[in-house]
Amino acid sequence: MKRNYLFMMIAITLLFAACNSKDKDNKIESDTKETPINIPNFSADSAYHYVKTQTDFGPRVPNSDAHQNCAQYLVDKLLQFCDTVYQQDFIATSYDGNNLKSKNIIGSFTPEKKDRILLAAHWDSRPLADQDPIPENREKAIDGANDGASGVGILLEVARQLQIKNPNIGVDIIFFDAEDYGTPSGIDIPGDWWCLGSQYWAKNPHIAGYKANFGILLDMVGNQNAKFQHEGFSAHYAQNIVSKVWGNAYKLGYKDYFINTPSNPITDDHYYVNKIARIPMIDIIHQDQYSGTGFHSTWHTINDNISNIDPDMLKIVGTTVLSVIYE
Repeated sequence: MKRNYLFMMIAITLLFAACNSKDKDNKIESDTKETPINIPNFSADSAYHYVKTQTDFGPRVPNSDAHQNCAQYLVDKLLQFCDTVYQQDFIATSYDGNNLKSKNIIGSFTPEKKDRILLAAHWDSRPLADQDPIPENREKAIDGANDGASGVGILLEVARQLQIKNPNIGVDIIFFDAEDYGTPSGIDIPGDWWCLGSQYWAKNPHIAGYKANFGILLDMVGNQNAKFQHEGFSAHYAQNIVSKVWGNAYKLGYKDYFINTPSNPITDDHYYVNKIARIPMIDIIHQDQYSGTGFHSTWHTINDNISNIDPDMLKIVGTTVLSVIYE
């Protein structure tokens, strides 16, 4: 799904030195006592239900029935919650020459407002479990409960809360398609084969000239005890947004999960939103430097299923996102 770059730019490393200082940590702890954030109550059960419903369709691989059925479900849910819904149908060409019938799904709240926040996750799942420890499983498609569905489930619950209590800023939720159809492990084919949906949207936004103040991408945010560090491209393009989101997480008591340290740059949907659409966007993504792959042990395996999704983690991430919207 993503390529884990094993380099870090010197400038990024220096930038984080201040973030790890004792004075900075003390300031965040002080803010926790002085500035509580009044936000709606994010429902972990609701978010979990949205994740499970996606995985119940089966692997959401482009050109499959499960993909088509899940797309309709997501459209219907956004129509239920949002003021306006856009469907962006397109054909993406994969690394192996397949034409992928793809759909970006966008829900907007108060689309007339100029000040906007962009929230995103990818909703497709990987067509092959190329990181599975059992060779016989590596040609199987994955459920993508964590890798895709977790972020979508959180954003559906965010949308439900936005319908109940409108914020003072416009919000757009984008479910990107064809993110996870990149080259198999060990194969290098020149080209940008990952994140095909966000590449398409960045070049062809659902509204001509679309702009947002900033964006937040959710990816692999549902495993128990997930840790979210400052992803490298997020720090490079939007360090102020990283600081804002992680600062809110600290105020909410989530400092054990939102870790104030740098991590590797990841080619994910936010990269193309930053590079092509030029909207500063960060990635809340679970990385694991001890796993061998750089991600959770279930990453790109058939074990990325609903049994490994933690409702409490969905609530932690969802509450943090809501705090940014309503603050």
